[in-house]
Amino acid sequence: MLRAQVCSNDELSFLMEAHDGLSATIAQRSGFKGLWASGLSIASSLGYRDANEASWTQLVHSVERIVDSTELPVLVDGDGGFGNFNNARLLARKLHQAGAAGVSLEDSCFPKLNSLIGERHPLADIDEFSGRLRAVKDTVAEHLVLVARIEALIAGHGLNEAILRAHAYADAGADAILIHSRKSTADEMLSFVTEWRNRLPVVIVPTTYFRTPVSAYRNSRISTVVWANHSMRAAAAAMRRICDSIAAQESVASIESHIAPLSEIFELLRYDELAEAEKQYLQPS
Repeated sequence: MLRAQVCSNDELSFLMEAHDGLSATIAQRSGFKGLWASGLSIASSLGYRDANEASWTQLVHSVERIVDSTELPVLVDGDGGFGNFNNARLLARKLHQAGAAGVSLEDSCFPKLNSLIGERHPLADIDEFSGRLRAVKDTVAEHLVLVARIEALIAGHGLNEAILRAHAYADAGADAILIHSRKSTADEMLSFVTEWRNRLPVVIVPTTYFRTPVSAYRNSRISTVVWANHSMRAAAAAMRRICDSIAAQESVASIESHIAPLSEIFELLRYDELAEAEKQYLQPS
């Protein structure tokens, strides 16, 4: 299912961010056909910064909960693989065992820093990162979609460097290329797409250039759009408002109509299934 979405230019696909079982369930209920297990969102939900502070085992555990909560394929933000080729292939093997459908690896150095903060974004050597990709491909080629994420535009190295890296990563076995940009417009990303000419399908993350109409992505035959952190950010904003209100008023009466009723939570997490199972297994006729 994920390969059909990410590895094709025929129709634009959308992956929605998930960071736990509840956010995954809600995304499926909203009609999304695939999920992005966001490194930023998972780290944030655990109280860590997106700087490889959460371990790869914590990432795998979170992915397992996301996978178990829905029937949707999950593309995992695997950062740079948490080290060299050996760490990357171990991560990929464990993600496959956890039920992930794909992994995205970025050409950053360990430890990475979130692409949208600060100016320290050293890039991995092209040959070294290509080795990481080949190791992952050799380990889980039949089981995981491998997306190579290029950070050259983030690091300020320009279009030529991004294209050079894209060709190297395609040769190393990547199934798709994720080109990342922190600009407020899609211009440099679209320039890459034009120059790249769809040698491999292109995945984008329009977090900063969110005003660009989706029609521009379809016209450029981009494969996949990732809404990369929006459930986590929505949850943070809502929790802040509710906590501020309760702290100020010392009451929950005024906020009850602004939060999900418990019945919605019970329905989302299928408490009815548990009740039916209890009838079958605890009180058999």
